Amino acid sequence: MKIAVFGLGYVGLTAAACLSRQGHEVVGIDVSDEKVAIVNAGKSPITEPGLDQLVERAVRRGLLSATKDATPHLDSCAMALVCVGTPSAPDGSHNMSFVVEVSHQIAELIGSARTTALTIVFRSTMRPGTIEELVLPIFENALRERMDLVELVYNPEFLRESVAIEDFFNPPKIVIGTKDGRRCEALDELNAEIKAPVFYTTYRAAEMTKFVDNTFHAVKVAFANEVGRVCDKLGISATTVHKIFISDTKLNISPYYLRPGGAFGGSCLPKDVRALQYIASDVGAHTCLVDSVLRSNDEHKNFLFENCVKAVPAGGQVLMLGLSFKDNSDDLRESPNIDLARKFLQSHIGLSIYDPHVEPSKLLGQNLGYAFSNLPALRKLLISKSVAESELFDLVIDNRGWAKNMALRARRVIDVDTLS
Repeated sequence: MKIAVFGLGYVGLTAAACLSRQGHEVVGIDVSDEKVAIVNAGKSPITEPGLDQLVERAVRRGLLSATKDATPHLDSCAMALVCVGTPSAPDGSHNMSFVVEVSHQIAELIGSARTTALTIVFRSTMRPGTIEELVLPIFENALRERMDLVELVYNPEFLRESVAIEDFFNPPKIVIGTKDGRRCEALDELNAEIKAPVFYTTYRAAEMTKFVDNTFHAVKVAFANEVGRVCDKLGISATTVHKIFISDTKLNISPYYLRPGGAFGGSCLPKDVRALQYIASDVGAHTCLVDSVLRSNDEHKNFLFENCVKAVPAGGQVLMLGLSFKDNSDDLRESPNIDLARKFLQSHIGLSIYDPHVEPSKLLGQNLGYAFSNLPALRKLLISKSVAESELFDLVIDNRGWAKNMALRARRVIDVDTLS
């Protein structure tokens, strides 16, 4: 099958490379000249374990290419995946401009010579009702009586950064939203070798799925951190309480998220919680817990900083291990570690950062903008492992669990994951 993938970010490029590994011919479309050039050179513009090798192999075999212009390719494609970003707008809703732009682009490129329907699969997180109320009218206005040439599907992704390739081939579930909840033959063919529960449903139910998942993950992290703060104030070991809590595998779930530790961040959880808050307010619902999640997360960032800063003498030096929001990733968008670093700098405390996965010269797009708008001195703050192990620090903040495998010279080490 020949497939066009619109948007070569974390989701789009992972999908493109994994589909190529399955033997599909994939053409990636992106507005970035730099991303297109990097992919066509057989490399990955983002840091994701195993992705460089998949991209190199796919390009070498002629199964993956990238371009800014979809015009020569779309007529020969059986499927188009839309994986563009839906970042937070100022009011907390999703900014749908990229989805609108790509939808117009695809609709205008549907040729009259086409004899079979193009299956257009939207994977971007979007508000329930978006396919019916925003995307569908775009295609109806452009195609009019030729709507039989497209099949619109909503298929949310459940990829976790740093293990995205494994999640692509072994997802927890497959959710497919169609106009009437019926099957989509093209996606059935695409997922034939993937073993996971498959749920066919309406557009709106499928669109809601990602909000529910990501908001619940955010709620779990915030809840665990609130418990951790209470334990700290009462002199109780949060680690012990956590071990007891997760031993109940019948009722208490997801030990990974329900562990007191660092604040949540990244490109998905904060923006989708904001969007669900906006939706709830828009429809007159009352979601007090959801409304408090981001405030609770911000409070936890302050709590972590206060716990750390009291261990640093005036004029002291601090080393942070890990800057991106997650290990094995260079994604700095809404990373709580960025906030922690900024607080140290604002307090005029000497700060160094070691994160081998973050290379400023390789950051692109929103990732680049977020990093340098929040930490303009990023390049000066990053140090090598040899420097991190040679200098004396008053405090090491371990966001990754790396300290135990490094020869550090530190008066104190705080493991964020255990609040100790």
